Amino acid sequence: MSARDDVMVLKAKMAESIIGQERMVDRLLLGLLADGHLLVEGLPGLAKTRAIKSLSKHLEATFSRIQFTPDLLPADITGSEIYFSEGGKGEFRFQSGPLFANLILADEVNRSPAKVQAALLEAMEERQITVGGTTHKLPPLFLVMATQNPIEQEGTYPLPEAQLDRFLMHVSVGYPEAGAEAQIVRLTRGEEFGGGAHAAGAAPPVVIAAQSIFDARAEVHAVQVSEAVENYVVALVQATREPKALDDQLADWIQVGVSPRGSIGLDKVSRAYAWLQGRGFVTPEDVQAVVHEVFRHRLILSYEAHAGQVSADAVIDRLVSKVAVA
Repeated sequence: MSARDDVMVLKAKMAESIIGQERMVDRLLLGLLADGHLLVEGLPGLAKTRAIKSLSKHLEATFSRIQFTPDLLPADITGSEIYFSEGGKGEFRFQSGPLFANLILADEVNRSPAKVQAALLEAMEERQITVGGTTHKLPPLFLVMATQNPIEQEGTYPLPEAQLDRFLMHVSVGYPEAGAEAQIVRLTRGEEFGGGAHAAGAAPPVVIAAQSIFDARAEVHAVQVSEAVENYVVALVQATREPKALDDQLADWIQVGVSPRGSIGLDKVSRAYAWLQGRGFVTPEDVQAVVHEVFRHRLILSYEAHAGQVSADAVIDRLVSKVAVA
């Protein structure tokens, strides 16, 4: 099978156990294909953890879940030097932490202090960890999915805007529709009755080779972006920085625009999205399909926007409606 066939099998297998959250599954695959990290925000019980567990189940990859708590230390996630004594001689050896897996679930990332968040975000950016003066490389296949709960903000440590910029996408997860909710209940009931995926006699899960993801990334890199689409991406980014030239309402809402990471991210995710649709070129519709996830956490809204309860999504909607497609 081709790399795209493998990815589509992976998507189909994930969809079997993730009901009513097709957008989240798509965005998780886009992050994997674009080699970026995701910040996923949603209420409890919306299959955020289940989604990345399903991905690890059907992909040749190791998985670590880190529950972020106020008493967590940077060494708890990165690893540390441990003293070993053997044969009368002692030495320090590096004991790797949970960040050395391929797929990382950073659960409730805003529950831990700044030092722990900084250790995670540095590893995300640099793809390496330095302990005791020695640098340790993280695996080539490395994706962090950090989650946040939009409620219960007391006792949390919100991520600074500059650190949020390290995430390729900010995915917002909502409630499933009524029909999907019924399917979820039936799926859970069936898992309970059957003893889950590891029940006796159950077929082994389909596992896609990690090399298929690397091959897919090479194909995504080769997806063509025309000059017109490239100019459209740049125009969207520039409109967030100079909104007054485009629209007075946007100028009132936007305090700080999107950084260059936003234009780079929009280009990468748009190519991955086009590739998933089976095309070798990017259209303006591809850009519009992913712009919310790429811009959502990079826009800093003004006091007027917050006072008027204007969301980042509403600002991006207006932005897309005002910027002309070349």
